[in-house]
Amino acid sequence: MADTLYDTDLIIIGGGPAGCAAARMAASVGMHSILIEPDRLCRNLYRIPALNNVLGGYTSGPELADSIVAELKSTELCRLELGWRVTALHADDDRVSATLDTGARLTAPYAIVATGVGPLQPRDVAWITAPDGLALPPLWEAEADEAEGHTLLVLGGDRPIGTFLRAHPTTDTRLLVAYPAADAYKVEEIREDPRVTLLPVEHLTLTCGEGAQVSAEAVDRGGARRTVTADAVYLSIGNAPTAPAGELARGADGYCPLTDQHPRIIVAGDLRSARFQRIMTALGSGSEAALHAYYAARGLTARG
Repeated sequence: MADTLYDTDLIIIGGGPAGCAAARMAASVGMHSILIEPDRLCRNLYRIPALNNVLGGYTSGPELADSIVAELKSTELCRLELGWRVTALHADDDRVSATLDTGARLTAPYAIVATGVGPLQPRDVAWITAPDGLALPPLWEAEADEAEGHTLLVLGGDRPIGTFLRAHPTTDTRLLVAYPAADAYKVEEIREDPRVTLLPVEHLTLTCGEGAQVSAEAVDRGGARRTVTADAVYLSIGNAPTAPAGELARGADGYCPLTDQHPRIIVAGDLRSARFQRIMTALGSGSEAALHAYYAARGLTARG
């Protein structure tokens, strides 16, 4: 496979909703594409138990993911390369090249980067102190039977908490949600749920409790300290971009704004910004990205 050269109209990096939508839109205008995804298509979408903000009547992530994957696998102009990872991306005046972890190099006139985001860990935020090397699961990975009858400490107030509660409306659990001031607006949707106790904090120090329990010392915004204990701890502190190495322009927050990129590299989906991380937004931006490449390849502006 080393040094093998493939040519196509469009390289799509990432097989989530944005990348899949880009491949479908590209095919609809006659463009051939190669979609590269190191895992399964729509991997994260399969982990979302409840949906209430997408069109089409889909009420769960797996239901929507199955539909997207089935359509993409029937798209003849899209070649799927699953299990591969892009390790470097390079753009010059007339083409983009993507180097894979197999040693292969793919080239095309344009590339769409839609690799999305991954969960932040306690070490990534200043308001949490935790044991070195600690890696915690995000809340959306918690199963109902793990939560039933238990108290869960949730670090951060990001919106997947609301998704978890809607997905498990009858689960008898208690969520202790410790969140910084920056997350105050995010917790409004869960404030009235009787299973939630909100803990606004300035800082939180996480320690290991006895047995399977965890404990934490929380310092509130007035300086008062309290110790909280729980049966398990999960994350809801947000995400970080997972862009490949190479010629992607990154902002101070690590995201890759569309307007800052090389003309032959188009960014789509959650990688663009932290503010618009929604499935419908990702689908739309992926489709728009493919049309951008289509018009640009013909010397036309996609913004006209």
